Amino acid sequence: MDTTLLLLSVMCLTVSSQPITDSQRLFSIAVSRVQHLHLLAQRLFSEFESSLQTEEQRQLNKIFLQDFCNSDYIISPIDKHETQRSSVLKLLSISYRLVESWEFPSRSLSEGSTPRSQISPKLSELKTGILLLIRANQDAAEIFTDTSAFQLAPYGNYYQSLGADESLRQTYELLACFKKDMHKVETYMTVAKCRLSPEANCTL
Repeated sequence: MDTTLLLLSVMCLTVSSQPITDSQRLFSIAVSRVQHLHLLAQRLFSEFESSLQTEEQRQLNKIFLQDFCNSDYIISPIDKHETQRSSVLKLLSISYRLVESWEFPSRSLSEGSTPRSQISPKLSELKTGILLLIRANQDAAEIFTDTSAFQLAPYGNYYQSLGADESLRQTYELLACFKKDMHKVETYMTVAKCRLSPEANCTL
């Protein structure tokens, strides 16, 4: 009898802990993917900046500071304190929308070298991973019942006009916004993942 109870206890413990283990594994994969994309975005932006003249860099940076990214329409935490107060589901929600907003613009970013060609498939993998994590939080999944509501207009149709005659401003803004958004997603996903470890210090 004691042996049976012991086996049942072990089985119940294994079942109850499995979802947490799966979530941790999915979070680790997702965070790794977005870290790769953020580093790639930083590299591409730095390479483009280094190809510009000093005056070109100054003018483009000035214009970008006055402008805004298409994804700024997505409501997100205004600072690190609000990020830390946000729920895991909210952080996943924002991350999903940010990644989804690059579905079309990423086609332009993917043209050219091998690192660039990795952007679209990596974004697709990341989007799928975040969606799996969202589905693991079914209690509040109604937020995502109509993802079409989160589709944003393309970046001023930049992705349609980029090509052999692409303008410096279009390319600069696209790369700068991509870097900015991947940094956001990396931050939100890292904080959300940290929440799975009660003992961890999730301070940004």
